[in-house]
Amino acid sequence: MSSTRTIGIIAGNGVYPATFVEAARRKSPGVRLVVAAFENETNPELQKSVDAWEWLRVGQLGKLIKHFKREGATEAIMVGQIAPKNLFDLRPDLRTLLVLARVKERNAETLFGAIADELAKDCITLLPATTFLEDLLPGPGHVCGPALKKRQLEDAAFGFRMAKESSRLDIGQTVVVRHGTVLAVEAFEGTNACIRRGGELGRGKDVLLAKVSKPDQDFRFDVPVVGPQTIETCVAAGVKAIVIEADKTLLLERATVERLCKEHEVSVHAMA
Repeated sequence: MSSTRTIGIIAGNGVYPATFVEAARRKSPGVRLVVAAFENETNPELQKSVDAWEWLRVGQLGKLIKHFKREGATEAIMVGQIAPKNLFDLRPDLRTLLVLARVKERNAETLFGAIADELAKDCITLLPATTFLEDLLPGPGHVCGPALKKRQLEDAAFGFRMAKESSRLDIGQTVVVRHGTVLAVEAFEGTNACIRRGGELGRGKDVLLAKVSKPDQDFRFDVPVVGPQTIETCVAAGVKAIVIEADKTLLLERATVERLCKEHEVSVHAMA
């Protein structure tokens, strides 16, 4: 292989992988991008804009590493989620089994950390999941939609504090609150299910979503993300405000998010 910079993309679902590819092409001209794609997860359209592609099942770590090494990748990045139901359909290869045997607590941090260690054994460095996307991390203050009123800012501070505690306990990084009461806490079911449950319990009135990073978050994986689907789910659930962690939350497809927030009067506010 040539000395051209080659990055392996571990691509889950949603627009995150395509957003990364576009940013990498813009900010690092000449970079080779090789994708490890997952069946029933990765959008096959992405294949048109990358240099190499390999389909895998979740759990084929050995095949993933062989693909990256064959293509000359010395760096890798994790972008996009894997649906929880597909994690339950895990059919691990030998390398994955060895990783699982070493991990006592199976959460995102320990599992992905162990995968990063396996990549490092083959001289592949796992990059922060925000690489090339730093301009998509909003700073503190009003982001889009109507500015929060005093009562909402109080609820935002409460929700932010509760989400930080929930994430510290490794339960989830999202909570839904109303008037100083926690309505729903994200767990294994994911953010969208948490939003729907919280909205139903709050009956769509003064309901606020808080989404944060973990304390000492490892930004190589599991970065908080808000995008159009988040806004659409909030609209359907009657959630009218979203507080995110400033400088640590990716805002994908910002123009679409801003349009949806304006149209449906959903507020997005970043808090430090």
